[in-house]
Amino acid sequence: MESPSVSGLSCNVLVLNRLYMALRVVSARRAFSLLCRNLAEVISVENGAYYAYNIDSWTEISQLKAQFERENHDFVRTVRYEIAVPRIIRLLGYDRLPRQDVKLNRRNIYARDHNVCQYCGKRFPTTELSLDHVIPRSMGGKTVWENLVCACVYCNARKGGRAPREAGLHLARPPRKPQRNPVINVRLGSDKYASWKHFLDHAYWSVELK
Repeated sequence: MESPSVSGLSCNVLVLNRLYMALRVVSARRAFSLLCRNLAEVISVENGAYYAYNIDSWTEISQLKAQFERENHDFVRTVRYEIAVPRIIRLLGYDRLPRQDVKLNRRNIYARDHNVCQYCGKRFPTTELSLDHVIPRSMGGKTVWENLVCACVYCNARKGGRAPREAGLHLARPPRKPQRNPVINVRLGSDKYASWKHFLDHAYWSVELK
């Protein structure tokens, strides 16, 4: 397979282990690398059924998708043809179980709170948000899911080193640890990744972003 163009290679692909359990999300570039080395196969969800394709058969069916279903797919172009970006791939020789814990990091907290300040309830770009300890560390507050929220610059400054009630602020909702990677929950809002839901219905499945 020739080197594909940059277009489409930044799309996201869900990776399953050999037992069809969700493991992580990778870029299309990484997915194609695994497919070309025959370490993975494409899993396509069509009318509720699962179909598996190797890189050669997926290349062939991509020509039909380009002709009849172009609006439903992203494509990368090689010297000779276009190939559809798979939404899901399955590792052929990897059956280890996915991690069950969701990482506590800035990206996941922003995703859990949907970039909404948990004090004023307004949505902000990431650059205008910060993380706030609901109970300040100076008062014994811990750095845990249940004590961290998104806060805009104004509300964070207003709250200072006080508890919300002392600053006249109220939480939009109690912060909790998500059962599933919140970045995945956000992405599932797009019809483009609707097929992922078939493999993310169980709360104990955790998808780690790489």
